[in-house]
Amino acid sequence: MHTLNLGILAHVDAGKTSLTERLLHTAGVIDTIGSVDHGSTRTDSLALERRRGITIKSAVVSFTLGATTVNLIDTPGHPDFIAEVERVLGVLDGAVLVISAVEGVQAQTRVLLRTLRRLRIPTVLFVNKTDRPGARYGPLLESITERLSPDIVAMGSARNLGTRDATSTPFTGADPGFTGALTDLLTRHDDELLAAYVDDPAALTHARLLAALAEQTGRCLVHPVFFGSAATGAGIDALVEGITGLLPAATGDADAPARGTVFKVDRTAGGERTAYVRMVEGTVHAREVLRFRSPDGREGEGKVSAVSVFEDGGEVPVPGVGAGRIARLKGLADIRIGDSVGAARAEAGRRHFAPPTLETVVVPRRPEDRGALHLALGRLAEQDPLIAVRRDELRREVSLSLYGEVQKEVIQATLADEFGVDVTFRETTTICLERPAGTGAAVEFIDTDPNPFLATVGLRVDPAPYGSGVEFRREVELGSMPYSLMRAVEETVHSTLRQGIHGWQVTDCVVTQTHSGYWPRQSHSHGTFDKSMSSTAGDFRNLTPLVLMDALRRAGTQVYEPMHRFRLELPADAFGALGPVLARLRAVPGPPETHGTLCTLEGEVPAARVHQLQQLLPGLTRGEGVLESAFDGHRPVTGPAPDRPRTDHDPLHRKEYLLRTVRRVAG
Repeated sequence: MHTLNLGILAHVDAGKTSLTERLLHTAGVIDTIGSVDHGSTRTDSLALERRRGITIKSAVVSFTLGATTVNLIDTPGHPDFIAEVERVLGVLDGAVLVISAVEGVQAQTRVLLRTLRRLRIPTVLFVNKTDRPGARYGPLLESITERLSPDIVAMGSARNLGTRDATSTPFTGADPGFTGALTDLLTRHDDELLAAYVDDPAALTHARLLAALAEQTGRCLVHPVFFGSAATGAGIDALVEGITGLLPAATGDADAPARGTVFKVDRTAGGERTAYVRMVEGTVHAREVLRFRSPDGREGEGKVSAVSVFEDGGEVPVPGVGAGRIARLKGLADIRIGDSVGAARAEAGRRHFAPPTLETVVVPRRPEDRGALHLALGRLAEQDPLIAVRRDELRREVSLSLYGEVQKEVIQATLADEFGVDVTFRETTTICLERPAGTGAAVEFIDTDPNPFLATVGLRVDPAPYGSGVEFRREVELGSMPYSLMRAVEETVHSTLRQGIHGWQVTDCVVTQTHSGYWPRQSHSHGTFDKSMSSTAGDFRNLTPLVLMDALRRAGTQVYEPMHRFRLELPADAFGALGPVLARLRAVPGPPETHGTLCTLEGEVPAARVHQLQQLLPGLTRGEGVLESAFDGHRPVTGPAPDRPRTDHDPLHRKEYLLRTVRRVAG
């Protein structure tokens, strides 16, 4: 029996969850197919998912197809919940990318396939909703070739499109058109196959072509395309054959040292934290002590109290879980999403999609709920680490990072339903970044006014290349003071850079420690430890932010805002009305391309303006405009102040706040 860990991905409303239901029915796991509209699907188990009719959290369900056990992971399609998709990608053996036969290739479809190809995840395409009015075959294949990938091949024909009688008929070796298309596609990527065809076209039998198709699909070089309908079941049998025959099964040595990846964390009804783990190698048993490590170097261990795996639509307890399987582990109280377990090493900085670019302040309607709100947001951050919770101690405010307004609505409903905390949100703002504009250095010496701490700290800040993050270096010898004090400086540098001169996170810089000094642990004669004569880690944690902010001030920082690359398709006669709107939104379009009555326009626009552009587009284009956009990095904030995002994230000067803290700590 083989195991296949399969992801189902799609743009929202393409029918991804409905396809999951149909596959469960085909495998005999369920007798009745659930409905997204009626909130009766197996994988959308959250009450909020059932009410809204969308997938919010990834879900795992298992079933058997022939000799293959499929662990199917249903993921959200709405871009606001792309973080759920992000975490799933690292545990997949293959994927089905669902495309609507009516809406066709959409913005999220392109983002997903680009990411799947970059990560070399074998992927087949399923064109769903062939029974819906407006469904297409030939024109859609052309669109897929043009906008997704030229490395595709249709695996069957479709008839009676747009009706409940729509069917999909698989191609066979007797179809010369299919054989020719398959030969053309496969010989592009295989010189040996091409040479065999040149020598003797008859040598490429149908069986040999199918074997080559499976091999190249497994290497993510080509993408077979299946047509059908999850609602009626048309084309599902062919898709099942494609899943089991073209996508590679999980591999791994069950006798090797255990290693795996945590891709989801939730809690039981009793509040116990549980971890969803994809085992890469080895075996994990119940009651064994398991070590785990986070991408930022945090390490921990815990005793696995129980192990369960997914079988035939349910979850069953087992003594242990081996390589290639997905399991739920209990008992690991401190484990987090993204942690590696066993011998695996977590990958720092691994990110496949754009980071959140929006932020909002969360305000409890009842002031007495402030403590409960902090606890609830901590629980939500366990399940979604990209919901970065930031506390502003000056204003006693809590901010969350977001992908969009729908995510904000879901968080509000979750806080009310699951935690009993009623909240409101301030206006959503853009998350900017700060980067050093030059080099700056500062130093404070021990026992020298105005330094009130028993520590010497010198720091230099230098700009670094775009996307490099923050690097900490030392020009002082490690032996110049205890390592615990060195670590205190390094850790405080990283935490301080979460808010720079303008209050935004500082990135793409190198911080170098240039000076160090301390007073060794001392005591009076025949007495006990005397704090007034000895340096502690607290001295360095309190002094480092002051020195670092002085160095940043001397270097200067530039505020950068997130930008999106956009592509617009609209009627050519609507372009004139759109131009002034794009200028008002600070978009920078390139030259338009006109093809008959259709105009295509590409350019960049601030992330904060994308939602507004989406709202204005239908009225400007008679409902015919189509917008695609994707995160495209950060650019310096420019333009008149009224049109720019707020650059001063923290109007109370950061240094002033730190000085207040120092005075309070120093007494």
